[in-house]
Parts: sequence; structure tokens; C-alpha cells
Amino acid sequence: MKYVKNLYDMKMKDLMPEERPVEKFLSRGAAALSNGELLAIILRTGTDEENALELAQRLLLEAGGSLRSLADMDVELLRTLKGIGRKKAACLGAALELGRRFFEEGNTVSRVSVNRPEDVYRAMIPHLRGRDHEECWVLYLNAANYVICKEMESLGGSENTVLDVRRVVKKALDRKAAALILIHNHPSGNPRPGKHDISRTNDLRNALRAFNIDLLDHLIISDGSFFSFGNNGVVQMDQA
Repeated sequence: MKYVKNLYDMKMKDLMPEERPVEKFLSRGAAALSNGELLAIILRTGTDEENALELAQRLLLEAGGSLRSLADMDVELLRTLKGIGRKKAACLGAALELGRRFFEEGNTVSRVSVNRPEDVYRAMIPHLRGRDHEECWVLYLNAANYVICKEMESLGGSENTVLDVRRVVKKALDRKAAALILIHNHPSGNPRPGKHDISRTNDLRNALRAFNIDLLDHLIISDGSFFSFGNNGVVQMDQA
């Protein structure tokens, strides 16, 4: 009988407890996990050669790194992949189908138009109030400034977070967004931007312009106030 690893065996044990997928999910929320980590929770176990996280990462590679491609894979094909089998293929298929049904259940575009920094602040303060670490979020908008979706792009420490410009541009193209708004928080309580905030905003604006996508604003939020790049002229923003 083969010995089967679970999320806590072998290399998974070498991770700090707070970095193991299940513990990370429970302590920091689903948005803090990578696609591979979320898949590892669904898969639950690995094989005698790979733990669940390694299996999940290989599965993503088989799908070209795309959840859409993974969702489009036939269950019978999934069953043939090493380490998957009947039960894991069924679990994956069910989870991806639930995601698809959630997406299609209603109109995916918010009925609230975002036209002012105050609108963005009200929409985002429930997500960022009281955080002791920085989070970077993006609002993806259609041509009428209705929100297509909002996503946490990255999560950092107490002083900074990382913005992957290429990834944001790719997501904007995938979502057919006409514009976006960048948001992050300052746990210190001072919402004024630093040099890094300004340079990364310029980088993102220039990258988006190459694809005719507007960067309408960048808000830095603290618990009781916010700073709008657009209102303060720190970076020349595109017009709504």
C-alpha cells in the first residue's frame, strides 16, 4: 500500500505554520492565497512523490497557468493526469463549476458607477479598515465606470506591498476593462504617498496607456482619511 502525503507531510511540514495553505486561508482569508494554494486545499492530498501543493502547481502548469484552461479541461482528461484520479477530478470539476455558476448567477457588473474618490473610499474602507499590513487592490471598470470586479492584487508587510504591473495589465485585458483604479492602504495612518508609490503609479499608468486602458486614480487609504493622486496632481491621471 502506497503512503500518501497530505498537506502536513514531508515538505509541507517544513513551511512555517502560517504559510501552510489551510492555516493561511483561515488566518488571512482566501484572497491572500495563490491559485496553487487554493487548489492544494481542494486536492487535500498528494502522491508518494509530491505533496498537495506540488501536485496543484503541476496541475496548473498542465493548464498553461490558466484557471480558465483548467476549467475547460474534460474530467476524463483530468482523471488521466498523474496524481489526480476519479475523486480529485470530481472535486476539481465541482469547485470550478461552482465558480462558473457564481460568476454567471447575476450581472457581473456593479450597478454603482464610480466617479469620485469618495466613492472608491466608501467601497474599499470595509476591506482595509484596521489592517496592520499593506494591501494593494484594483478596481476594474467598464467604459461607463461601472465596476466589473475588485481584486486584492498583493499583500505586504507593515510598510510596503508589491505591485506587479504586467499582471495587472494582463488582468485588465482579460476582463476587457476600459479603466481601473489602484488602491492601497497605509497602516501608519498617514495616507500621503512615498517615492515608491509615485514611481509604481507612473509605471502602471504608462503600461496601461499602451493598451488604451485608463488609470483614473490611485487612492491611499488610512482608517480615517485618504489621499487621491488624481485630486492632488501627484501623477497625471487619465480622465473619466
